[in-house]
Amino acid sequence: MNKQLSFRFWVLVAIVSISGFSQGMLLPLIAIIFEQDGVSSSLNGLNATALYIGILIASPLMEKPLQKIGYRPMIIIGGITVAAAMLLFPIWKTFWFWFFLRLCIGVGDHMLHFATQTWITSFSPKEHRGRNISIYGLSFGIGFTVGPLMTQLLAVHEALPFIISSFMTLIVWGFVFKLKNEFPETENMGDATFVGSFRRFGKVFRYAWVALLPPLGYGFLEASLNGNFPVFALRNGISVDAVAVLLPAFAAGSILSQLPLGILSDRVGRQSVLIIVMIIGTGCFTAAGFVSHSTIGLFTCFALAGMAVGSTFSLGISYMTDLLPKELLPAGNIMCGIFFSFGSMIGPFIGGVTIEKLEGPSFFYMIATMLLIIFISLVTFSLQTRRREIAEKY
Repeated sequence: MNKQLSFRFWVLVAIVSISGFSQGMLLPLIAIIFEQDGVSSSLNGLNATALYIGILIASPLMEKPLQKIGYRPMIIIGGITVAAAMLLFPIWKTFWFWFFLRLCIGVGDHMLHFATQTWITSFSPKEHRGRNISIYGLSFGIGFTVGPLMTQLLAVHEALPFIISSFMTLIVWGFVFKLKNEFPETENMGDATFVGSFRRFGKVFRYAWVALLPPLGYGFLEASLNGNFPVFALRNGISVDAVAVLLPAFAAGSILSQLPLGILSDRVGRQSVLIIVMIIGTGCFTAAGFVSHSTIGLFTCFALAGMAVGSTFSLGISYMTDLLPKELLPAGNIMCGIFFSFGSMIGPFIGGVTIEKLEGPSFFYMIATMLLIIFISLVTFSLQTRRREIAEKY
């Protein structure tokens, strides 16, 4: 990778780390503020969905602007949207205004992610694609893990975390102006209309549906762990202090394995690595059900599960890129974002229903079942691909 490409890559990585930081900060920060102000848990949860609603609203509308203005302006607009929304939080503290601001951050963050993901996948050679996307996922994960530490600044002033996050976004955002603008490959892409985008979504689903399942599974897993596990823990006699240790264990595991798994996927293939990590993840969460009253047992299961399935979003993006022609990469990246957001929205709901209706460690078995379904889908797709290759050969 030459110096220009290297500089561009690390600027894009820095941008996504700040995006992860802001998302990781907002979830616990606003939950704590609302809880202290007496807002009900249901309304608190509803407010948290605003970010994912923003992503879903923006997703079908991203492709046409990217083709017209290119990667750099898309990142610039997304960055200023996030920074401005962050600065506005302390201005007026009402439920629906903050809902609107989180929705705006969802749109802005998705612009950042969509543009950076598509740009990185477009210039990364196949032999280094897994490594580059893993570094991308690792930077987001580190930012997302560090973000919650900002809640400690509430003791100083309620507005301080929002202001710091906004200025950090602006600092990294400034480096984007040093990048030369580029446009996605549009040859054989078809029309850039709203209807044309949906036609391309259909092609993406037809050729790479299996690659969309890991991002969906990761969204489901991440949101249900962060949103439902504390409830499960408190109802089953696990202390708040233990929860504070267990959830970071999963995040730490994913950070440790992100880059090694990405490099491994470059060597042995994305499909093989995904099949292996999904069955390991299934085993880890099944085992968690058997040791659900042991903090040490859960810590071990969470850490191993994080090392296995904590990289499924970045692996899914790399796998999607392998399966699609370049002109479909923008649509493919949008679909990965849509499936991740959908998983993030249904995960806490299904998890909540499971905890409420079923007794015992059913929460962990629910997650294991979801991972097992993805594993079966990957194996089925692999067998179909082999049969097709054998038929074409003979």
